[in-house]
Amino acid sequence: MLHGFTGSPASVLPWAHGIHDAGFTVSVPRIAGHGTKWQDLNHSTWEDWYDSVEIALAALKSNCDRVFVAGFSVGGALALKLAQVQGNDIEGLILLNPSIFDDRKFFKLVPALKHVLPSIKGGASDVAQSGAPLHGYDRIPLKALDSVRHLWRIVERDLYLVDLPLLIGYSINDHVVSPSCSHTVIDNVTSPSIREIIFERSFHNVSLDYEVEDLIAESVEYIQDVLTGEFESANESDENQLINAEFESIVSQLSLDESAPTTYLDELDARGEEHFVHPDPKLPQVDQSARIAIACLIGGPAYLLLEYTTGFSFFGTGPWPGFLLFTGGVVASIIRLARNDDDFDDGAEV
Repeated sequence: MLHGFTGSPASVLPWAHGIHDAGFTVSVPRIAGHGTKWQDLNHSTWEDWYDSVEIALAALKSNCDRVFVAGFSVGGALALKLAQVQGNDIEGLILLNPSIFDDRKFFKLVPALKHVLPSIKGGASDVAQSGAPLHGYDRIPLKALDSVRHLWRIVERDLYLVDLPLLIGYSINDHVVSPSCSHTVIDNVTSPSIREIIFERSFHNVSLDYEVEDLIAESVEYIQDVLTGEFESANESDENQLINAEFESIVSQLSLDESAPTTYLDELDARGEEHFVHPDPKLPQVDQSARIAIACLIGGPAYLLLEYTTGFSFFGTGPWPGFLLFTGGVVASIIRLARNDDDFDDGAEV
């Protein structure tokens, strides 16, 4: 279980204890640069934080056959990164208000401000319930915050690599991380099954807030369902129900009810011959030019046959009148059949 930026294991301790009380081994590592003083965090980068996460995963794998990874806030970004790189070693993901981007204008100034200011004052803990314990630094180191921006960019870019069963919870009244981060995760991962929880009474850190018991109960149920295979089968059942509902909706729009006077199929049968019109093509009209062409096509060969069999020759011209008549008939036919409205404009662009 991974805590957030500037936080410590104390920020997720009630959540971790609740899962442990359900019979599971829980590891909550202190991520590099955290849990000491804020200056230490400024001397670390997201790569150092990720190294802490990988070491914790390896230690847990040495004692447990099946491992889940849970992450809160920026810890959720680290959990996603771990799933992108070592997804084969993880059974499933649990994300609580995961932070993978921030569109506020201040963050665009961080790359420049980090060279001028080492840190800025941190805000109050975003917990709706009063009396929440202190669990992190009261200042935000800007060099480390700039490194968070680099982590966000990589994690959001590679969300499609996450293909594990996913439980994701987010608060609608979160003042630190926008719920749109969770929506982006849901829309872009390739997880075969996703379970979504919405917290309405708690702020950013649900683990220290009003709905911590709901968070624990949902987490334990999710882990048990994945381990037993119920999680995926339940999602398959929901998908089948959706497909069946869509099919019934399509069928209900067809007029196949036999109690009706006529059905859609009856209407098709009745329509068969009633609306069929037999083709009645008209013969082309024979005008004067067509008659001349036909006379030439017939007269030319007839003259040739007469000249060949009887030796008759028109003014001693031999067979040439027959050839000329036939050739003229062919030319006249071509001109007659060509459409006058054809417009052949070679080289014209369309």
